[in-house]
Amino acid sequence: MKIASVQSTNTFTQRSFLDKIHENTRNSSDMTDTIVVPRTIFKGYLGIMAGTTFLTAGGLLNKHPKISKTFTAAGLLTSLYGTWAFVRPFIVKDAKGVEKR
Repeated sequence: MKIASVQSTNTFTQRSFLDKIHENTRNSSDMTDTIVVPRTIFKGYLGIMAGTTFLTAGGLLNKHPKISKTFTAAGLLTSLYGTWAFVRPFIVKDAKGVEKR
């Protein structure tokens, strides 16, 4: 059986989803980032989400002032770290994970 001799009868061209998006953009460089930060941005998202959760828990536990203040402080610090981790590659250009070219 010769598989190489089988010919396709498809008349349409297969394009990937990103190729379709690139065709409709005016500036294709908008679709590609020059900053490589997936892990840092992910840490930022986790920090912001965890901080929001801690702040919510601190707000719900008003009857226990020591626990409420602890959760609120932890939420503020975690959200602050998340914000820093999220924006650090955009502010500090020499940070690890930022392309130099």
